Amino acid sequence: MRTRLAALLAVAVVGLAGCGGDDGEDSAAPRSSATGSGVTGEVTVFAAASLTESFTQIGEDFEAANPGTKVTFNFAGSSQLATQINQGAPADIFAAASPATMKTVTDAGNGDGTPATFVKNQLVIAVPKGNPAGVTGLADLTKPGVKVALCAEQVPCGAAAKKALDAAGVKLTPVTLEQDVKAALSKVKLGEVDAALVYRTDAKAAASDVDGIEFPESAGAINDYPLVVLKDAPNRTAAQAFAAYIQSDKGMAVLTAAGFQAP
Repeated sequence: MRTRLAALLAVAVVGLAGCGGDDGEDSAAPRSSATGSGVTGEVTVFAAASLTESFTQIGEDFEAANPGTKVTFNFAGSSQLATQINQGAPADIFAAASPATMKTVTDAGNGDGTPATFVKNQLVIAVPKGNPAGVTGLADLTKPGVKVALCAEQVPCGAAAKKALDAAGVKLTPVTLEQDVKAALSKVKLGEVDAALVYRTDAKAAASDVDGIEFPESAGAINDYPLVVLKDAPNRTAAQAFAAYIQSDKGMAVLTAAGFQAP
């Protein structure tokens, strides 16, 4: 009887050891609710206003691919976002519309690693549908009675506009200076100005309300868009996963369809 009991106990021990080995293998692999990706929780992304439509779509795609995740965005002018980050606003990722703006964050020690340029963007002249003012190039923006909106110079779209205008030798006085490209574009959509210098992607997203006019000087004022996971990211694992997803084939397909250029 004792011999039989000892044999049964030996079998049980072997079985438990086998189960323990399986658990060890599982624990070495990333875990998550359904995909096995190990990614869960909320990711907070501070992103340039011009990324609104693209990043919103990419965020929805990422959530679908990683059940249990939630991507929350703060879209605004890059310089405004950089100031918020440097003042301690909690965020996981920063995506800026210019390297200069990104540098203010990394120089303050708030980036984790080297920022990666993931897309480029180029300016166009946005005008109301039908182009009632007959704008065909930058020089037309100086015609009497033509009202123009620009981004403020400290904002990446404003810095790019200044570079393009200087290259063309065009000096103009805008009727308004806006803090992000969406605000400048809204002036056109509302009929408050005859034209605005905005990114190609923003004009494309608003194609039902505006026309985008290409101009040659924009080729010399293309903005690189860098992104970085932040040093104090509350959800570093998910932040790294989302940053990788943005730069994946799926993420880049959304961005290029919106009019962004590959880096």
